[in-house]
Amino acid sequence: MKGCYCLIIHVERKTKIKIGKKLGEIEFKKGNYVYVGSAMNSLESRLKRHLSNEKKMHWHVDYLLKNDNARIVKIIYNVSAKKVECNLSKYLEAQASYISDFGCSDCNCNSHLYYFKNRKKAIESIKNAYDSIAMDYEFFKI
Repeated sequence: MKGCYCLIIHVERKTKIKIGKKLGEIEFKKGNYVYVGSAMNSLESRLKRHLSNEKKMHWHVDYLLKNDNARIVKIIYNVSAKKVECNLSKYLEAQASYISDFGCSDCNCNSHLYYFKNRKKAIESIKNAYDSIAMDYEFFKI
């Protein structure tokens, strides 16, 4: 199963987290972050990996999710061989603030991590992003 996904990550309180070597320490505000990713080999395995606490630190989002103040609260995804990760990301960029260079080292996007104070607004923005590209989406059971 191939596709793209949006992780909604709740950060319980303001915290500084070291994100890999290149990005260094970043201060995360309390609130909700949307991370946009893709899995063009095994979508379900990728989502389960993100939900797991036992993993090697590979992607920027791994460092965020390892922190005790951060947890995935919802996942919205699509199943498709068409990679729409950057389309979703560009839509969200117009809706929210972002952390520069987060999760986008393999594309030309400014970021793949977006901040929303309000979770409902984050969910609506993701739905609208999918609607803007006429792509069906589903909610992953956590």
